[in-house]
Amino acid sequence: MHLRPRLLLLRLDPIRRLRVSLLIMALAALVTPLAASPAAHAADGTSICTATGTLPINNGEYTLQSNEWNSSASQCVTATGGTAWSVSTANFNLTTSGPPATYPSLYKGCHWGACTTGSGLPIQISQLGSATSSWSTVQPASGAYDVAYDLWINSTPTTTGQPDGTEIMIWLNSRGGVQPFGSQTGTSTAAGHNWNVWTGQQTSWKIISYVLQGGGTSVTGLDVKSLISDAVSRGSVNPAHYLIDAEAGFEIWQGGQGLGTSSFSFAATTTGSGGGGGDTTPPSAPTGLTVTGTTSSSASLSWTAATDNTAVTGYDVYRGGTLVGTTAGTSYTDTGLTASTVYTYTVKAFDAAGNLSPASGSATATTQAASGGGGGGTGGCTAALAVTNQWTPGFTDTVTVTNKGTAATHGWTVTWTWPNGQQETSYWNTALTQTGSAVTATNLSYNGAIPAGGNTTFGVQGTWSGTNGTPTLSCTAS
Repeated sequence: MHLRPRLLLLRLDPIRRLRVSLLIMALAALVTPLAASPAAHAADGTSICTATGTLPINNGEYTLQSNEWNSSASQCVTATGGTAWSVSTANFNLTTSGPPATYPSLYKGCHWGACTTGSGLPIQISQLGSATSSWSTVQPASGAYDVAYDLWINSTPTTTGQPDGTEIMIWLNSRGGVQPFGSQTGTSTAAGHNWNVWTGQQTSWKIISYVLQGGGTSVTGLDVKSLISDAVSRGSVNPAHYLIDAEAGFEIWQGGQGLGTSSFSFAATTTGSGGGGGDTTPPSAPTGLTVTGTTSSSASLSWTAATDNTAVTGYDVYRGGTLVGTTAGTSYTDTGLTASTVYTYTVKAFDAAGNLSPASGSATATTQAASGGGGGGTGGCTAALAVTNQWTPGFTDTVTVTNKGTAATHGWTVTWTWPNGQQETSYWNTALTQTGSAVTATNLSYNGAIPAGGNTTFGVQGTWSGTNGTPTLSCTAS
């Protein structure tokens, strides 16, 4: 699960529970789910109370995610049957001039590389035949939140990081004075409703938001494709890009307990689906997979391109059967590995219709021995900081903590000194203190244990003037 900070007003707008009453649970049980798959009740009453927890629901057709990225306050989301779920524990209290605390949501497709079963996504926008959704929600009368879809569009069919195309938000309702990123640039009557249209540009992706005039608690058969086509016509979406993920949930600043979904469905098809006209031919398997080099923490691979009846658009790289990366080219470097360890890789090709090839032959890489302290045993870790968004006078950074040891960590501490007097204003997934320019960030209860070779992330938002220089980070683990 990958968190995606967003700004609202001055907030990053990417990565969004009052226990549902017996009456609401009874009503939800009577609602026939609109999704194609039958409801799965195995998860009924199961709660997620960790910030980055996920839960497959409705036979794996959707994934429920807690996605609390800008707070350490208690939050639980509870699956209540089929596609119904609720925010069962929450009492946030953030200012609405900054980013939200959380975006608990349901998604279908591939969210930061984690994919649901049989979603039909990704689909190239130019090949999108239909996209429809129905959503019924429960909205408490207090708090500050929005009720919004979040559609992610990327330049390639898959990505394990921040999508680089467009984020389309569809706001059914909001309260507490919150509003979308950017500014209102027009109106629309797409999908048979009246919308206020907001647009903005983040560092590496565009944002367009459709705000339902008058608000509402539910939609039935919403023509999502019509809204996507409207975004294309406004220049906010590149038709050569791919719809990879559809989410629906609640960005919460204040309160939040009692928000819920009674039923939800989302379905998308390619042009020609059901009529025999779609591309169903997968590419050939890549050949000649070779390890071209290793370090103590990485392995570099290359292979011979696959072929396809239309065109190969990219490759998925697997380590030991687990997807670890995607690339449009015929080479890839896998990082964050453990020294003196054997890894086995395969590669699959995919085309624009999402057809996936058979796996290539396997290749084995052995990483080099660690050089010097900090890399072996149970105590070694590294930390890397990336500026994920910057504006005058603010910034948002993501820090990745990687376990370089051979056993799971119990906890970690990252320290650095801001080189140009930056001042943090908020943070998430960490306990952080700043004294002068010196910063110390430590793990929270849920993310201190990092498996060997694994990683976790936390975020920092702050202000700068003059130059937003990147500091040098130090990491220690226990």
